[in-house]
Amino acid sequence: MSLHDKPTIHMSVEKPWSAKESWRLFGIMAEFVEGTERLDTIQPAVSIFGSARTSPSSPHYQLAEQIAKQLSDAGFSVISGGGPGIMEAANKGAYYGKSPSIGLNIQLPHEQHRNPYQDISQTFRHFFARKYMFVKFATAYVVLPGGFGTLDELMEALTLVQTGKTRKMPIILVYSQFWQGLLDWFKNALVEEGLISPEDMNLIQVIDEPTEVVNAIFQYYETSGFEPTAAEREIQLNL
Repeated sequence: MSLHDKPTIHMSVEKPWSAKESWRLFGIMAEFVEGTERLDTIQPAVSIFGSARTSPSSPHYQLAEQIAKQLSDAGFSVISGGGPGIMEAANKGAYYGKSPSIGLNIQLPHEQHRNPYQDISQTFRHFFARKYMFVKFATAYVVLPGGFGTLDELMEALTLVQTGKTRKMPIILVYSQFWQGLLDWFKNALVEEGLISPEDMNLIQVIDEPTEVVNAIFQYYETSGFEPTAAEREIQLNL
């Protein structure tokens, strides 16, 4: 065989797996339809993220609970991932507030179990369907300390807003000393290398006080209102 000869590749398709993939699409569609129908009346809402591993004795847990309670009393539904840790704190604060507490649970082999502080609970098998709901129904993102999953949600929000694939919204990082290293890296690596624009840093706010978090969200929407414009609705249809 010469260097220019290409080997023949025989590919076999296992039809049982092909059939499973086809039926899987219907399951994905069902998650989108059911989730959208159940959450359609919760707006305005704020999505809160943070670690599933945070204990109730942690100051991060207590801060998340306080923020969620104040948001709920101010008229915002609160959306979390529905599990333990910061998710539980967010749901708990909202549950004892005046507005709905929503948990978007995910089926995982370990770590995730449904917390009991949910007025509306929706369980997903697919991360991307669940992540869509966090963005679609949020008027703001509040992000507390967390690991890979929290960073994934943060980067998703920043990317969608930066690229115009969703409407602009407040993206608020809470507990500044935790986030400072990441923000310094954004400035010293991403901005300096020209990988993001200096203006992209303005997409992020860092606020530590619960009352200031609520005020920042109200101030952001005081001129435009919480209801999406026709143009923003069109953008969200293509999310």
